[in-house]
Amino acid sequence: MRKMLLAALSRLLQGPAAAGRTGAVSEASRVVVASRNYGDFASEATFEIKQCDLHRLEEGPGTTAVMTREEGLHYYKSMQTIRRMELKSDQLYKQKIIRGFCHLYDGQEACCVGIEAAIKPTDHVITAYRAHGFTFTRGVPVREILAELTGRKGGCAKGKGGSMHMYTKNFYGGNGIVGAQVPLGAGIALACKYYDKNEICVALYGDGAANQIFETYNMAALWKLPCIFVCENNRYGMGTSVERAAASTDYYKRGYFIPGLRVDGMDILCVREAVKFAAEYCRSGKGPLVMELQTYRYHGHSMSDPGISYRTREEIQEVRSKSDPITLLKDRMVNNNLASVEELKEIDVAVRKEIEEAAQFATTDPEPPLEELGHHIFFNEPPFEVRGPNQWIKYKSVS
Repeated sequence: MRKMLLAALSRLLQGPAAAGRTGAVSEASRVVVASRNYGDFASEATFEIKQCDLHRLEEGPGTTAVMTREEGLHYYKSMQTIRRMELKSDQLYKQKIIRGFCHLYDGQEACCVGIEAAIKPTDHVITAYRAHGFTFTRGVPVREILAELTGRKGGCAKGKGGSMHMYTKNFYGGNGIVGAQVPLGAGIALACKYYDKNEICVALYGDGAANQIFETYNMAALWKLPCIFVCENNRYGMGTSVERAAASTDYYKRGYFIPGLRVDGMDILCVREAVKFAAEYCRSGKGPLVMELQTYRYHGHSMSDPGISYRTREEIQEVRSKSDPITLLKDRMVNNNLASVEELKEIDVAVRKEIEEAAQFATTDPEPPLEELGHHIFFNEPPFEVRGPNQWIKYKSVS
């Protein structure tokens, strides 16, 4: 096989000069990349990861992680897709095609992709309003996410939920009320325990909501619910640093009587291994666990927040240059012969094409008709009348 590839490379390089030389070199590069794809890459590699801080735990996740080439390529594409999707959302918002509230997730991609890599499709996830990344990792195509953001019929919530209210199987949103998703997550975990299906619920919230959820901790601990409470600590609430908003910023200790982990949320392997540990802990019947993912958002709190009035551009750039989750994964894969730079660039090109096609769909798909305003209020209910924009207009609600 290698001899055939070298012969093909030689023929390409000996082709006509001038006009054909550039194409020959390009074709030669593709041959070399193809030959490496099938023969020269390592199938897996072992990596050192940061040790987690522990609360009320005698031992925690390990400090090494094995990643296969296939896993690495999947993680890279997923994180790059979320990054490009959020940048496109930013563009569409500034063009006034997306309206209303919109909270972007770029910078935090290792959290949602790492969590999804560690749990089962039958497990459950509920999060706050910064939900686009989790919507994607739970299986919703980019075109349906962007169409939901633009209020189109092809959106994952039929264009009626928008940025903060996206759903799919075993994913319960996107919730607009700060912290309210956490007791809902405990309720989902109670159902997991009640039906005895060996499933868990991952309930996520931000550092800004961390002061509102102690009642839920109490119930979850009393009933030993299989719930991982995850605080995505991106260092800033709505324009306020965590140090100015909380007397204690050790969010992984906030459960007090519930064990906790503090994890490097910019490292997908660290997130994956920590969530695997937490999921096993919860499935074993030991009850809930609190996890703090130390991460960072590149955009402001929402699209109405420039994000630089309470932090410097230099701080953002420093995080980008030293801790970016996509760059970290890329360097690991290239340096450990799991992928080539050219191969990852090809993924980048394919992702950008997918995002552009999704944006085209999201800007041309029709809006839902007014007659469907009251649809899907309840699940699996017979049709019933709903008052419309004024009391004289009636619509039929169907499931």
